[in-house]
Amino acid sequence: MQTVRSILESRISDAIRRVTGLSAPAMVQPATEVRFGDYQANGVMAVARQLRKDPRRLAADVVANARLDDMCQQVEVAGPGFINMTISVGFLAERLLQIWSDPERLGIDPAQDRQTVVVDFSSPNVAKQMHVGHLRSTIIGDCICRMLEFAGHKVIRQNHIGDWGTQFGMLIAFLQNRVDQLETGDLSDLESFYRKAQEAFDTDSTFASQARSAVVRLQAGEPEAVALWRRIVEASRRHYQAVYDLLGVGLTEVDERGESFYNPMLPHIVQELKEKGIAAESEGAVCVFLDGFMGKDGKPIPFIIQKSDGGYLYATTDLAALRFRIDRLRAQRIIYVTDARQKLHFQMLFATARKAGWAGPEIVLEHVTFGSVLGEDGRPLKTRSGGNVKLMDLLTEAIDKAMAVVEQKNPGLDPAKKAEIARTVGIGAVKYADLSTNRTSDYQFSFQKMLSLEGNTAPYMQYAYARIRSIARRAQDRGIDVQAGLADLDRVILAMPDELRLARSLVRYGEALEGAMGDLMPNYLTSYLYELAQCFSSFYNTCPVLDADVDLRPSRLLLCELTARTIRHGLGLLGIGVVEQM
Repeated sequence: MQTVRSILESRISDAIRRVTGLSAPAMVQPATEVRFGDYQANGVMAVARQLRKDPRRLAADVVANARLDDMCQQVEVAGPGFINMTISVGFLAERLLQIWSDPERLGIDPAQDRQTVVVDFSSPNVAKQMHVGHLRSTIIGDCICRMLEFAGHKVIRQNHIGDWGTQFGMLIAFLQNRVDQLETGDLSDLESFYRKAQEAFDTDSTFASQARSAVVRLQAGEPEAVALWRRIVEASRRHYQAVYDLLGVGLTEVDERGESFYNPMLPHIVQELKEKGIAAESEGAVCVFLDGFMGKDGKPIPFIIQKSDGGYLYATTDLAALRFRIDRLRAQRIIYVTDARQKLHFQMLFATARKAGWAGPEIVLEHVTFGSVLGEDGRPLKTRSGGNVKLMDLLTEAIDKAMAVVEQKNPGLDPAKKAEIARTVGIGAVKYADLSTNRTSDYQFSFQKMLSLEGNTAPYMQYAYARIRSIARRAQDRGIDVQAGLADLDRVILAMPDELRLARSLVRYGEALEGAMGDLMPNYLTSYLYELAQCFSSFYNTCPVLDADVDLRPSRLLLCELTARTIRHGLGLLGIGVVEQM
């Protein structure tokens, strides 16, 4: 089912073509103020300038030819040539019934051009706990995957973990006589081992020699070194998989391809770039110099793919990963979700891959950037001692604080139910606070704000959903079977202003999701859901539902049920759960 906006866009564009003979976009957008109509088309003015015609007169001709009578109760020309359109009550009512009949997709069509999309996100480091710096990549990437999967694309998640390098030589050398501690300890112990190994490497020449030897043995595939390396990786995986499970993101071991996976490919990457004349030696290193990448000193910026000592870098591994994703995973679109500080790296990565011919013009390469998580003091979020905030600690604290909210709101609930609600609300609060922020911006982390039952927060949205579900429970107590009553509903009555406002918001869900997916901006979706919840709140306060007249009650129950479905669906795409009561 097409969105209302896409139907209007098509009809206005057809009318422009009939009137002028030109193909031009109608540029239809939802109106910012309802008194000016539900939608506004402003593409006529561009055509008028091209034809040197009066835009208002041309807009009037377009309106006369637009065939909008079945959709709009009012169409008028405003300002210098805008076309304002108010959707008719009859069309809204019919649309609501169509959405109701499609509980899985809510009337939203899958994408016509379905692609294989690789999404690279999260990327923890082995032997280190995930910290708050991993939060945004993990949940933004997961949300993007969920939206694209709903659109019908084949989405391949890729967790590019840091599991290779000289640091593993130090760890292997340090842990050779401490394997039992590795098996019984947690990741904080492994981090402690790493710090001690680093200190020993810097101060003890004998240990440094052992560590270098361990690296050589690991790279050569020596069984004992490889076995210990695998134990280190597995110890790390136990930690970050627990974080993923708590966050409810769809990442598992199957999605992992670490630096170790690409390591055998790196010599071939360097060799091919050299043979193609794209890479060359510079001051002992092998570099790619690309047109348009200049430093402040006016000199070309090198994209280094091999160090002077023969070692490889992130750039080399990323090139190998990109090529693998195109050649082996058959990706038509690759999305990297990392912080904005890596912008230059990915620009040069993409430019190198295109220059080498690995990524043709038909392959879409995107770097989805995000800002930093700040403390309430406006500085990067840190512990009191100045260290990185561990992600598991932060999530556990969120659940604890959510439990306090649940205790205050509904102290009589069963303890197990309280724990379930606290987990859903606490994790949802953290995720929603992040996703409701424009991802390119920094945001301040505040438990007080994100757990508030007022404002654009997850608890507000979850409470709105729970309140709607309570209507169905009260209806059942009165002997009213809501689902049975709505199964045969063939007419929706929309008479009150708040009913109409809620109906208009409900039919715009597909447009909000289309915008969020088009720009990969989850906050478009959160803004829509918050607006929908506000519309429902106004409707609920002015329009009795269970106490409504018998002829009005089914229509109002439909509005309630559709609102609940939409909130649950939208929060689900954000990776956030709902609760039946709070």
